[in-house]
Amino acid sequence: MRPHGPWKIVRSHEIYKDPWIDVRKDDVVRPDGLPGIHSVIRLKPGVTVLAMDEAGTVYLTEEFHYAVGRVTLEAVSGGIDPGEEAEATARRELHEELGIESTTWLELGRVDPFTSNVVSPTELYLARGLTFVPSAPEGTERIRCVKLPLREAAAMVMDGRITHAPTCVVILKTWEGFRMVYSPKGCVGGVP
Repeated sequence: MRPHGPWKIVRSHEIYKDPWIDVRKDDVVRPDGLPGIHSVIRLKPGVTVLAMDEAGTVYLTEEFHYAVGRVTLEAVSGGIDPGEEAEATARRELHEELGIESTTWLELGRVDPFTSNVVSPTELYLARGLTFVPSAPEGTERIRCVKLPLREAAAMVMDGRITHAPTCVVILKTWEGFRMVYSPKGCVGGVP
């Protein structure tokens, strides 16, 4: 038996594993002392990148996502390959999905989109100093690039049109960062 916060793990059972996900069922002693089970899903760690040009336009992906069964609007996202650094993944995914390269990278922290049953750490980046090259999407990706003012993207988060949690956080962190630096009456670093 091993401690896990206020829980005790009696034994763990691997239920399923592939390169993107693994599912584990733990036999536990709950914080109230009663026996129970707790399932944990681990997703491949990932990145989410918001690309923004000097005019304050952000570049998002519009794509059908299988799990939610609908088209979503998101920042560029992808999984970190074993042995790959998060920023290298961010650069690779931005190039593959939207054909964008960046000279300036700002780390905006990490989010855990789920915390009770899913482990899915996601590193957040803001990419600036953009140049545009041909994209190279994977065979499963049918991506349309959507260009919006940062202000509009933030409004879309607030009214629920953008729902991907890491995208919501990276947009709002970027928006708040610019709001704090520049006067709300003028342009926000070129952001209308």
